Amino acid sequence: MCQSGFRRAEGRAQLSALPSFPPAQLSALPSFPPRAASFAFPSASFLARRRRRRRKLLPRCAASFPPASPGLRLSLARAISTDEDESPGREEGGGGGGGGNGDRAEVTGLRALSGPLRVTMSLLHSNNSSFEASGQDSGCCAAMASSCSAGAKEKSINTSVSNGTGGTLSNSFMEEIQGYDVEFDPPLESKYECPICLMALREAVQTPCGHRFCKACIVKSIRDAGHKCPIDNEILLETQLFPDNFAKREILSLTVKCPNKGCHQKMELRHLEDHELHCGFAPEKCPQCHAIFQKNQIQDHIKQECPRRQTSCPNCAVWMPYEEKEVHDQMCLLANVCCEYCNTVLIREQLPNHYDNDCPTAPVPCTYSPFGCPEKMQRNELARHMQEFTPVHMRMMAQTLLNITNFHGAIPYDPSPSCECSPEVHNFKETIQQLEGRLVRQDHQIRELIAKMETQNNQMRDLKRTIRNLEEKVAEVESQQCNGIFLWKIENFSVYLKAQEEDRPVVIHSPGFYTGKPGYKLCLRLHIQSPNAQRCANYISLFVHTMQGQYDSHLPWPFQGTIRLSILDQSEGSSRHNHEEVMDTKPELLAFQRPMVDRNPKGFGYVTFMQLQALKQKTYIKDDSILVRCEVITRLDLNSLRREGFQPRSTDGAA
Repeated sequence: MCQSGFRRAEGRAQLSALPSFPPAQLSALPSFPPRAASFAFPSASFLARRRRRRRKLLPRCAASFPPASPGLRLSLARAISTDEDESPGREEGGGGGGGGNGDRAEVTGLRALSGPLRVTMSLLHSNNSSFEASGQDSGCCAAMASSCSAGAKEKSINTSVSNGTGGTLSNSFMEEIQGYDVEFDPPLESKYECPICLMALREAVQTPCGHRFCKACIVKSIRDAGHKCPIDNEILLETQLFPDNFAKREILSLTVKCPNKGCHQKMELRHLEDHELHCGFAPEKCPQCHAIFQKNQIQDHIKQECPRRQTSCPNCAVWMPYEEKEVHDQMCLLANVCCEYCNTVLIREQLPNHYDNDCPTAPVPCTYSPFGCPEKMQRNELARHMQEFTPVHMRMMAQTLLNITNFHGAIPYDPSPSCECSPEVHNFKETIQQLEGRLVRQDHQIRELIAKMETQNNQMRDLKRTIRNLEEKVAEVESQQCNGIFLWKIENFSVYLKAQEEDRPVVIHSPGFYTGKPGYKLCLRLHIQSPNAQRCANYISLFVHTMQGQYDSHLPWPFQGTIRLSILDQSEGSSRHNHEEVMDTKPELLAFQRPMVDRNPKGFGYVTFMQLQALKQKTYIKDDSILVRCEVITRLDLNSLRREGFQPRSTDGAA
């Protein structure tokens, strides 16, 4: 017997030992119609790939058979080894046995299978004459192969669905990772487009029939629509898919536009994800109000525009969302409010007590309103009302007392001893009469005291006015005694420095002083520049202004002279170093013309007189104060004298 005949006999003996299956299970097995006309023999490279795949699938297929059939496992191994020994010329030629076209049709059906079923069927067709056995043997073997394939297929699907990390993904996740939905430049070619999602291929895979799909799309299609290719309805299993790395590399090298609105950058598709992580135009949700903004605008929105940003009340220091601040301001007990009657500023929690007890212009009822006085007036007018309407109030009280007496008189008299007035009642009546007399006397005393108080208030106002005038005269006299040297002490200087750091304007004017008696009246202006000022940030500016004085009509104008400005070093030692500048007046400037108002708005001086940093380095600040010195030396305008007809005369000779 030839070697091939021996193998066939051995195969029949082993197949006859396989268990039989019920007809219902056999009828449920899929049938594969012959397609001899479209059959093409595989090439040598395809056969080599098939042999390698069979080696990988051999353990899985052998594990699918029942444990009591070691003979079938041996036959499977021998059949695969036999098939691997066949030469490519024999496979391509169709074989010299008795197979013929019938074998070709069955091989065509075999190529449509995959996984354990394909390996098992290839076992049965390993030789051209392998199926020359009886129909019963063939049916039994086919049933065993179908059962083995179905069990392995079900196990593979269950494993892939339950395991999210083993290469297959859940349906919900696969729906999220369809093709690349981006704009390509130039537009995407159709060969890189997924036929299912109509987008660029993501994780491109290829089917045995030559079609390309996104991995997630084709896996979902197989699970939802059945094991077939969506293009040509060829039978297709997940295990038949293989990655198309060439297409993947080509697609990732294509140029795409950033999908974020406003961004015009272009990059390769492989860099798109990194770009979107840092793209300033990417949409981002505000963590406070959940509105969507671009990434480069989200920080400004959170800090300045978000209605849910946290802010604090300047009065009570309570933190709240910004959208609730307006309501809080209307209810904050520590907020400053203005009395609607006297315009006094006080905190809200003091307002009720202010209305009831302190407000001088709040409307209050008359003290005798329980006795019938209907008048309402301001609190500061209540005393005058009480004084003017005292007789009226007395009549009201008398009428009230009379009504009470008549009411008691209308009560029927009971002669019983219990209704007689006791001595205590008579004593109460006498006490009431005495108190009424005292009330009248005290009322007159109150009126006299009010009149005296008004007189004293008028006298006090006159005294304050006199003191103010005297202080102004003293200041005027002192300003005339300086003889052109003025020393200005600025106290609480730290308050001005803090205001400058907060970018608030700091401008300080000195009192006026005279250059002599008679002389020009001047004043100084010190300006601490803010940190954001242009060209003079963090500098002290110092200027001189002319003022209206009592000698202006007797002085030549414009003012001319030399001015020395200094900030004094207040250290104790002898090595003092004052910071000073000397300037000459310029008659053509408006700053030195005769002022038409109390203080000339135009000044003359130095915008960058001294840096704040230099001011803090030495002892220019002492006891929170600085000293500014101004020395003025005037000179006579000879030209003006000549215009008026004066000519200088030489001095006499020495006596």
